[in-house]
Amino acid sequence: MVNALKWVTREFVHVDRTACPWLIKRFIDPEAEFIFVPPEKIDEVVRETGAIPFDAKGVKLGHRDGKCSFEVIIEEYGLDDPALLELAKIVHTADTGEVEVAPEGIGLDATMVGIRYNSKDDFEAIEKAAIVYDALYTYCKIKLLREKYKSELAKMGRRERRKFLLEKLREH
Repeated sequence: MVNALKWVTREFVHVDRTACPWLIKRFIDPEAEFIFVPPEKIDEVVRETGAIPFDAKGVKLGHRDGKCSFEVIIEEYGLDDPALLELAKIVHTADTGEVEVAPEGIGLDATMVGIRYNSKDDFEAIEKAAIVYDALYTYCKIKLLREKYKSELAKMGRRERRKFLLEKLREH
């Protein structure tokens, strides 16, 4: 992990620009500072502050090869957590509209629209969005555990399944 870098992206955050700050703070730079500016100001902010640009046209940590910025950042920083890779599919769908990748992304897109319009600024939006990404990350962990322990879970009642999954979550 790195510490206390500045990161810059376009203002008026939506899916990728709420997901990426969550990803960066959670897995790359816990003390990250974010700057939100009009697209035409990104190069200037990079020159003046040394900030790392993301999710903007033509930047290294932006859309490329059919991937959204969230996926590119995961790739660039060598993150290989299976639940995070599963979450990346949801973010991809929400950001690109490619529903066949992960249908859950439709709900994420709708949720981020609501968060954006119920926040006073981009900082509040990414703060509110963090709990959504925490919840989806846990959902992805549970989804993978259900696949891994499918036969064992099939033999359990609902309460026992919940307890079993909670124990497995704590182990990881």
